[in-house]
Amino acid sequence: MMAQAYAPFPLSRPRRLRRTPALRGLVREDRLSVKDLIWPVFVCDGEGVIQEVASMPGVIRRSVDLIVEAAAEAHELGIPAICLFPYTDPSLKTDGCEEAWNPDNLSNRAIRAIKATVPDIAIMTDVALDPYNAQGHDGIVRNGEIVNDDSVEALVKMALAQAEAGADILGPSDMMDNRIAAMRTALEQAGHIHTTIMSYAAKYASAYYGPFRDAVGASGALKGDKKTYQLDPLNAEEGLRCVERDLAEGADMVMVKPGMPYLDLCHRVKTRFGVPTFAYQVSGEYAMIQAAAANGWIDGERVMMESLMAFRRAGCDGVLTYLAPEAAKRIRAGWE
Repeated sequence: MMAQAYAPFPLSRPRRLRRTPALRGLVREDRLSVKDLIWPVFVCDGEGVIQEVASMPGVIRRSVDLIVEAAAEAHELGIPAICLFPYTDPSLKTDGCEEAWNPDNLSNRAIRAIKATVPDIAIMTDVALDPYNAQGHDGIVRNGEIVNDDSVEALVKMALAQAEAGADILGPSDMMDNRIAAMRTALEQAGHIHTTIMSYAAKYASAYYGPFRDAVGASGALKGDKKTYQLDPLNAEEGLRCVERDLAEGADMVMVKPGMPYLDLCHRVKTRFGVPTFAYQVSGEYAMIQAAAANGWIDGERVMMESLMAFRRAGCDGVLTYLAPEAAKRIRAGWE
């Protein structure tokens, strides 16, 4: 980028361009749009069921019928996609994770129900075994080890079941080696040539995920930690290598997770690869904003919008955020 040459003061007064909303709008370097938002939602069993998530104020689990209503709300607001996460009955969790590829599991029932009622909204899914794993891990555990290749086989079956149900975007969040190549090959062979993969390509072993694990019921089940497959928070170059690998294996889009603590990675991924790049404003980020706002320590609305602007400024094409409906309403109302 070429350096800008400015006349000396007072010939140059940068504040001239900040004087009115109209002028600020004319020179704004980026835009935050409703089309930049993906709304993660939690689905649970039953009918007419709403369950609050205590560690994520304002976030609820919904039964399939109410998830359909949420999808309709999102579509009406102009949000282009929702992402489904299941709260699986503990009795269905096993060491083999077989419920993950059950055609009639919660996620797959929700996909079909949404497509029948709100066909134009894109549905993203989570491809990882932790909601179905008796030990709470994203892969299959044997003798205390999260085994890679058997986990990939299970993840492929899970991905195919979701594609069959009608998912538009698969979100492999497991961080197993070679899972993108295996999924892409299987999808092509099964005729799902249009199914998109947004890989959680740079997913870090973060402390920001705690409230999410509460939301999907994985907190109590988790044994140990996820440091043998999720990335070390100090390893930026490794994150870039993982992004490059997943693109080479057939990912259409990539994600950095968590979001705001890893904005440097978002920027570097977009700058180096120039591909559709997303971030996940994760549960811990959301919970901190909500808690501080509830205590009157911050202006929650303004911090919400500023946090989302940060992703766009860093180069992200979009962001998964639990704040999507509120942010969409503010954007549509002409918020500045």
